[in-house]
Amino acid sequence: MGYRNLQECVADLERSKQLIRIDAEVDPRLEVAEIQRRVYQAGGPALLFTRPKSCRFPLLANLFGTMDRTRFLFRDTLDAVRRLVELKIDPMAFAKNPWRYRGAPFTALHTLPKFVARGPVLANETTVEQLPQIVNWPNDGGAFITLPQVYTEDADRPGWQHSNLGMYRVQLSGGEYLPNQEIGLHYQIHRSIGVHHAAAIHRGEPFRVNIFVGGPPAMTLSAVMPLPEGMSELTFAGALGGRRVRMVRRSSDADVRAIEPTGRGRPVYESLPISAEADFCIVGTVDPNGLKPEGPFGDHLGYYSLAHDFPVLRVEKVFHRDGAIWPFTVVGRPPQEDTSFGAIIHEITGPIIPTVIAGVKAVHAVDAAGVHPLLLAIGSERYVPYSTTRKPQELLTCANAILGQGQLSLAKYLCIVAGEDDPQLDIHDIPAFLRHVLERVDWRADLHFQTQTTIDTLDYSGHGFNAGSKLVIAAAGPSRRELPTAVPSELSLPNGFRDPRVAMPGVLVIAAPRFDTRFGASDGEQERAIGQFLRHFDANSPINAFPLITLVDDSEFSSRTINNWLWTTFTRSNPAADVTGLGAFVHQKHWGCRGSLIIDARSKPHHAPPLIEDPEVTRRVDALFANNGPLRGL
Repeated sequence: MGYRNLQECVADLERSKQLIRIDAEVDPRLEVAEIQRRVYQAGGPALLFTRPKSCRFPLLANLFGTMDRTRFLFRDTLDAVRRLVELKIDPMAFAKNPWRYRGAPFTALHTLPKFVARGPVLANETTVEQLPQIVNWPNDGGAFITLPQVYTEDADRPGWQHSNLGMYRVQLSGGEYLPNQEIGLHYQIHRSIGVHHAAAIHRGEPFRVNIFVGGPPAMTLSAVMPLPEGMSELTFAGALGGRRVRMVRRSSDADVRAIEPTGRGRPVYESLPISAEADFCIVGTVDPNGLKPEGPFGDHLGYYSLAHDFPVLRVEKVFHRDGAIWPFTVVGRPPQEDTSFGAIIHEITGPIIPTVIAGVKAVHAVDAAGVHPLLLAIGSERYVPYSTTRKPQELLTCANAILGQGQLSLAKYLCIVAGEDDPQLDIHDIPAFLRHVLERVDWRADLHFQTQTTIDTLDYSGHGFNAGSKLVIAAAGPSRRELPTAVPSELSLPNGFRDPRVAMPGVLVIAAPRFDTRFGASDGEQERAIGQFLRHFDANSPINAFPLITLVDDSEFSSRTINNWLWTTFTRSNPAADVTGLGAFVHQKHWGCRGSLIIDARSKPHHAPPLIEDPEVTRRVDALFANNGPLRGL
């Protein structure tokens, strides 16, 4: 049976020596975040900060810091949830093997939330200023909630069945927000909360929002689950938590008024239900009359997302339970703690992908590349099975289907291959997958661009906010080349280009002239540098042995590890603007190249700044970890 609340979880982790209490006073501004990052990178335990400076609530960090611990948290329910997924894929499986699925009916019963009149979360009231004011990065615009569970309902179809529980960024302080009265609500494109917000605006009704923090770990994980639109995350939380989610439907006249019953014979409530076992809950209504700047915030691509106008939540109540604990995480250049979310989600939902998108066998959003910037997929190529030469056809149908599917639609680069070419190919072995692509791809025919489209809100490589381009690379058939592993001795480079290095077989990384940001470098500067590079080589140049060339600011850094190359290449390039090639041509509006493909992955003036730790805070944290410090050995 899963945990009823976060207190049970913390006690269990402490008993099993997977959690350490930190009784030294630490500062919620920058210090706790840097401690968490170090412990995460070391594969360390969960951390309970019992004496955060100027804060009366203990802070919990690194709860999901390792995959082993994440699986441990749900050890009693993961198999049962997987069985439900199997039945979703094949409903007849129950009849074929009823013993294997004997627990499925009980698991299904847990998916229905239980509505109650009261709960621990309502024991106390406080203010926004009294909540932990955690700041993760030096240039963050204020304190943020980094593990929120944001609950909303659909005004067109009220009730929990069509509710959404999402993890959307919440800014508690800073900017233009009125203290204790307003907080920022940042949600990105293609999120279900946007559908609910639009419905409330259309109906002219207040858009009510409840923000839960803490509670059972199953609620936190459910808030990041990519469930189909219209399916409540409360159902998944119940199954994963091993018990029905208890939701408080407040009934006092001061808090809620039932208005005319709907045609379905149940009342509509002006307030939303509250997670009974949450540690905290912020209740409010989105301001219908305007937006305010939210941010900056150090985000999971490894850069700051800058200040932009987003909705404002007018705060009505702030509740917390007795003994409340404030869980938080730190996001930044991956991998970070949220990497575990993606991994456990794949373990649970990966097998269902082929039933959702016909012809697709597997997908993998590459965490090291910032998740949405690079998506890998294995599809099928069965359109002309009798052909002696396999080429991408069905793969293009699969790619279009992937880019039309939920959050997968935010992929910027999509590499898709035919499973028939190597049935043993592991989509999670990124070097092997990319070698498979580079051995087979034909740059003359296998590049498919979408321009003037949407990309991830947090990706600043495009031509505007939420705006950029996409590139599908579809490769099928036998290997057409051997991939070089060393820089050609006879390679010459044009002036300003230097230090060529091999990042992986077939990938050459070259340091290129940096943009001169002092003078606001223009597109013309980029075109001149790239043009110089293209004119320097011809079709017979040995550089063409490398199917892919990446131009970067620092080739030593970018080639040092595969993760460095992935992060640099795919977070710092916009396909329509930054992809070119040797021997480029356009035929019937199709762009291709006969030689090497080139990705310009230099930092550009319109990019957001990368995340860098504060040196003074680093020195203070070094002292905490020193031999005579309170965190020695951790």
